Amino acid sequence: MNPKDEIQTPSPEIDVIATLIDWLDEGHAAALATVISTWGSSPCPAGSHLAIRDDGALAGSVSAGCVESAVVHEAMQAINGAPPQVCEYGVTSEMAWEVGLACGGEIRVLVQCVDDGAALRREARMRVEEGLSSSLVTRIADGASALIGEGRISGPLEVSGDLAEAALEAARGNRNHGFDIGEDCYFIEALTPPNRLIIVGAVHIAQALVPMARVAGFQVVVIDPRETFATPERFPGVETRTDWPDQAVGGLALNDRTAVVVLTHDPKIDDSILQAALTSPAFYVGALGSRMTQEKRNIRLEERGLGGDDLARLHGPIGLDIGSKSPAEIAVAILAEIIQEMRR
Repeated sequence: MNPKDEIQTPSPEIDVIATLIDWLDEGHAAALATVISTWGSSPCPAGSHLAIRDDGALAGSVSAGCVESAVVHEAMQAINGAPPQVCEYGVTSEMAWEVGLACGGEIRVLVQCVDDGAALRREARMRVEEGLSSSLVTRIADGASALIGEGRISGPLEVSGDLAEAALEAARGNRNHGFDIGEDCYFIEALTPPNRLIIVGAVHIAQALVPMARVAGFQVVVIDPRETFATPERFPGVETRTDWPDQAVGGLALNDRTAVVVLTHDPKIDDSILQAALTSPAFYVGALGSRMTQEKRNIRLEERGLGGDDLARLHGPIGLDIGSKSPAEIAVAILAEIIQEMRR
């Protein structure tokens, strides 16, 4: 495995680890298969999980169905007492075609029974819920693991030096990759809170932007003091807040995994939240409006004490310039610009 092969942590449609922990709480035995490296057009990236329950129930995927049955066989062996195994599979071009890829590839999958490692997974989930990032370092040879966070190490595996630093960097960068020290091979899995998108203004553009952002893996919050706009009916399944944005954002720590989008066109709503966002670590701040609106907005923000460096962070007019006109097209342009900044 080579750090150059690292890949952005996937955001699965379901939380495989949460499902796995639920199974354990219900008294089931279970195994976890993790993609630790890939070559070619592998269907699932490094860090992808497949959880296997003792009665054959499955959650997640390591190959979009290409080699799942073989992995399940190994998982059942692990549940019955077999030691951790690293399995190598070739994904043929025919298999790849079935899952929408042009050609095949190879994957290496670590399969192990979940027993002692479950405690570390639980701790990692608690840290994520607290907004903290960490990395799970697993020694491939025997499956021994440790959870590494800023100023915190848990688990039976001894981690120090370059390996510890690589784990911290993985958590900061939200990246999964292999790491070799002499003859020992390790897999470093970043366990981080999801990127968040805070949308101020529950308008028609927001209605188009919310489902797109959720599909892209963002945790979304919609804020609008106008109670007829920010309703569960208009934004089903999404957290909505109807207090004033500068008050609401007090409970939403604006960290470097946060994007803020302001869509109301109303200075009473926009300016205070923009001031807070532009002086925070948020990786993206954008506001709807024409160039003339943006110029007037900058003057108001300067009067609030914001300097040139702060104002330079504001994306306005918002979104990539793709000639968008309709609310859905504008939403596409906004999300594209957010992702562009995130990847940078």
